[in-house]
Amino acid sequence: MFHPRRTLRALLLPLAAGLALAALPAQTAHAASTLTNSGFEADGTGAAAPSGWSESGTTAASYVEAGGHGGSYRLSHYSASAYKVETYQYLSGLTNGNYKLTAWVRSGGGQNSAYLALKNCGGTEQRTDLPVSTSGWIHLVVPVAVTNNQCTVSVYSDANAGNWINVDDLTFTSGTTGLSVKGSDISSLAKSEAYGGVYKTGSGTTGDALAILKSAGMNYARLKVWVNPADGYNNKARVLAMAKRIKAQGMKLLVDFHYSDTWADPGTQTKPAAWAGHSYSQLKTDVYNHTYDVLNALKAQGTTADMVQIGNEINGGMLWSEGSTDNFAQLAGLLNSGYDAAKAVSSSTVVALHLAKGGDLTGTRWWFDTALANGVKFDAIGLSYYGYWHGSLYDFQTTLDDAAARYGKPVFVAETAYPFRLDSDDALVNQIDTTAELVSGYPATTTGQSNWLRDVMNIVEAVPNGRGLGVFYWEATWTAVTGNGWDPADPASGNGWENQALFGFDDKALPAMSLFSHR
Repeated sequence: MFHPRRTLRALLLPLAAGLALAALPAQTAHAASTLTNSGFEADGTGAAAPSGWSESGTTAASYVEAGGHGGSYRLSHYSASAYKVETYQYLSGLTNGNYKLTAWVRSGGGQNSAYLALKNCGGTEQRTDLPVSTSGWIHLVVPVAVTNNQCTVSVYSDANAGNWINVDDLTFTSGTTGLSVKGSDISSLAKSEAYGGVYKTGSGTTGDALAILKSAGMNYARLKVWVNPADGYNNKARVLAMAKRIKAQGMKLLVDFHYSDTWADPGTQTKPAAWAGHSYSQLKTDVYNHTYDVLNALKAQGTTADMVQIGNEINGGMLWSEGSTDNFAQLAGLLNSGYDAAKAVSSSTVVALHLAKGGDLTGTRWWFDTALANGVKFDAIGLSYYGYWHGSLYDFQTTLDDAAARYGKPVFVAETAYPFRLDSDDALVNQIDTTAELVSGYPATTTGQSNWLRDVMNIVEAVPNGRGLGVFYWEATWTAVTGNGWDPADPASGNGWENQALFGFDDKALPAMSLFSHR
C-alpha cells in the first residue's frame, strides 16, 4: 500500500488550517498558455510549492515527494490533522474553445471532497472527483469550454486527518469528453408495477418511474428479452410495450438478448425449451429468427432498437453446449447469426457483445482475440463491472482501456451497481449483505452508492480517443415487491438486489440517480 508520509516537512504545523479558499486564485506573474512542471519533476522531494504552481489553504499539506507515476516525483496532499488545500496553476492567452485536463491519480479515500477542477474559464466550473485507489494509478479527465482566454487548473482536497491523494503527469490540451450513454436496466419495471410497485421522486411525490429517471438525466434504457419465460414477463410482447414508454420519454433503447427462457450469465446459458432438441444448424436459424422477429416488431411500431446485445454475460458462450467457448467456431456462428439479423432490421443499430469480466484483462483479451480469430462481427464491447466481484477500479480501467485500444471499438459498462444499505426489504437475503463484501472506501450508504457510480462513470469518460460510451446501472427499478422476485417460475421468490436499486426502501429516488446527469 502506498501511503505518502512527510519527510523533512513532517514536523511543520499546518498553516491556516481550515481557512476558506479564495474564490479566484491569484494570477501569478508566470502565467502561460501551457502547464508548467506538469509532472512535478522540477524540484525534487520536499518542495513546499511546486515550481509553476500556487497554493492556498493549509499549504503545508501540499508538497512534492518521491514516487511518481511517470517520473520520479508526484504531488501529494496529506496532513496528520484535518486540512483544506488547493494546488493550482493559472493559464492565460488561451484560444477560446474546448479543452481537457488529464491526470494520473491515487487516493486513500475518506475526504469530504478531493477533485481535479477547471475553473475561471468563462463558464461553469468543471470537476472530476478522485476515486479510491490506494496502489494503482488511475487516469482521469476534466473537460471545459474556455470562453475568456484563460483557465485555472486546480487540485483540491477537503480532507480529514490522515487522508491523502497523489497526482501526477497532468496535460491540458484541446478536445472534449463526456458520456453519450447514461442508462439503466429496467427489465423488472413492468412486473413491479403489475404487483403494486410504487416509485417516488426524492421529495416523495409518486410518479412514473421512467419519468423520474428521465428527469434525473437518464437517456438510455436496457431491456432483457427471454424467449418463453414462465411468468410471461421480459418476453417479446412485454419488451414491445415497454419500448413504447421508453421512446415516449425521448430515451434510447438497448435490447439484451439472453437466448433463454430465464437468466443467462457466466454460470448458466440454458437453451430455451422450444429449442432444446435442435441441431447446431437449427440453432443458428433459431437465433436469427428470434433476433429478427423481436427487433423487426420494435421497428414496425416505431421504436427501433438503438443498441443490441447478442447474448448476456457470455464469458463461457451461450446456448450450451453447442455454443460453448469450448467450441468457439460454433459460438461464432451463433453470434454472427444474431449480428446479421440485427443489421438486417436496422443497419444503424449498434451490436454489442457482453462479458462479465470488468476487471479481467487476461480473460477479456483471450475472449475477444479468439472471437476475432473466428470471424465474429461486433460494433461495441460491453462489460459487467461489479467492484465486489470483478477486481479493483484500477483493474477495471486497465481492462476497459485495453479493450477499446486493442479492438478499436467503443466500450461501455453494461452493468454495475452498489448497495446503499445492507439489510433486506423482503425475506430473501441480499446478494451483498455484509461489510466484508464491500469495496474498500465505498460504504453501503447513499453516499457510498453515489460515489461508486460517479467514479465508474469518471473512468469510462476517461477512456482514450472518445471510446467510452457510458454506463448502464443494474437495476434501478428492482425494489422489493411481493410477486416480483428473481425466479420467473416461483411467484414467492424474493429479490436479493433491492438494496442496490436507485429507489430506496421508502420508494423514493436515491441521490445516486442524479449521476445520470453526468456530463
